[in-house]
Amino acid sequence: MPRALTPIIRPGGLLILGAILGGCGGTLVAPEGPASNAFLDKVDDRCGKLSVGGQPINYLLDVNSNDTTFLDETAKLGAGMIDGQTYANDLNSFYPTGNNQAAIRCVVGLVDEG
Repeated sequence: MPRALTPIIRPGGLLILGAILGGCGGTLVAPEGPASNAFLDKVDDRCGKLSVGGQPINYLLDVNSNDTTFLDETAKLGAGMIDGQTYANDLNSFYPTGNNQAAIRCVVGLVDEG
C-alpha cells in the first residue's frame, strides 16, 4: 500500500507551532482610544513636518495613507507598550531610507515630556 502524501505532524511540532502562533497576538495591534488619539495628534502637531523613510510624519498619520506601520509603532510608544529604543529600531528597520533620527527624537521626546 502506498504511503500517504500528507506530512506527519509530531506532538513536539505542534507545541512549537502553538508557541509561534501564540506570539502573533497581543502587541501586534496598536492601542486605540482617546489617550492614543491625543498622543498621535500631538505627534502630528509637533513632529508632522519631519520625515521617516522619506515621507513626512503628517502624511504617515493621514487616514488615507496605506502605511500602518508608523501609526501602530507610534501608538504603542505613546501607550508605553514599547520603549524609545525599540521604537527607533523598529522604524529604522522598516524605513531604511532617509534620515529618520530627527523625527524619532521628536516623537520620543513627546513621551519623555509626559
